[in-house]
Amino acid sequence: TAFRAVHEASLQVSPFRVFTSLLRLELIEAPALRDFASSVLAKRNIFTPRALELIEQHERDGGLNPQHADEFVQQALETFRWHHTATVTLEEYQQLNAQHRLIADVVAFRGPHINHLTPRTLDIDHVQAEMPKRGIPPKAVIEGPPRRQCPILLRQTSFKALDEKITFKGQAAGEFGSHSARFGEIEQRGVALTTKGRALYDELLNQAREELGAFPNEANAAQYVAILEKVFAAFPDNYAELRQQELAYFRYFVNQTPGQDFDSLEQAIRAGAVSFEPLVYEDFLPVSAAGIFQSNLGDSARSHYEAHSNKHEFHKALGRETIDELKLYADTQQRSLQECARVLRL
Repeated sequence: TAFRAVHEASLQVSPFRVFTSLLRLELIEAPALRDFASSVLAKRNIFTPRALELIEQHERDGGLNPQHADEFVQQALETFRWHHTATVTLEEYQQLNAQHRLIADVVAFRGPHINHLTPRTLDIDHVQAEMPKRGIPPKAVIEGPPRRQCPILLRQTSFKALDEKITFKGQAAGEFGSHSARFGEIEQRGVALTTKGRALYDELLNQAREELGAFPNEANAAQYVAILEKVFAAFPDNYAELRQQELAYFRYFVNQTPGQDFDSLEQAIRAGAVSFEPLVYEDFLPVSAAGIFQSNLGDSARSHYEAHSNKHEFHKALGRETIDELKLYADTQQRSLQECARVLRL
């Protein structure tokens, strides 16, 4: 899930997000390995004692002073620091890795780590073409929709994870193994789609993948791009149509206090008194994220986990329900419409 600001005013202050994955132990097929993973995780505490003290202080006092806030940030960084030592033996790591590389990534270390940062670009196709020229091997296919005049949702690419030295439990001095987890990801964000728009997007994406008949990879990359472009020709590619067909969300604003009265918002838009701009999609696409991880885990990695989605279990582990992302965009659009109506006295 994503942890991010949910109001447009907050996004202006902090337009960042943290994406996290939840390990569901019940999906580990071997009972002995599942019990082992559970026992390893039960022994660790991913937060420092001081971080926990500051959290309790914040909850008790309703906040932290600047000095304690800075200290909390430093303590929190320890939770996400990269660890060069594992909490399991090399043999145990290999067993976890054979089940799924993400399981090994979660279970075998003292805590979670930030496995990638995602810079944002305005032209992801240019980035994809430039990476090989600079000695950076990108994944074969850009995830998400094809290149468009009016970008929608999210397009993502990445370069392969580094193979890094790791000291495993029980190894002698100078002995080490390796683990690959930290990779680079690049994204290009477009307009957020409505329920109707998402349904059309999913339909076209599934149609393209069915026509390809295989997981997009280096061998069929050009074919997949051609299929995507052909199939997505059915998706309107200008903001006026996207708005009129209610396929995407927009923010509306009054250009200047008008000298005339209007009977409706549409009349004000036609007169140039009101303009609109696309609302940027701030979340992530599960299918695209799976493609990014798949390219870093290797084509032999098991991908059937996504077929076992269970929102109830996820909410139970999270300790609360997640927010409906589409409602956030709808609320932002509605607030802008209400402000226009107030100014124009509609």
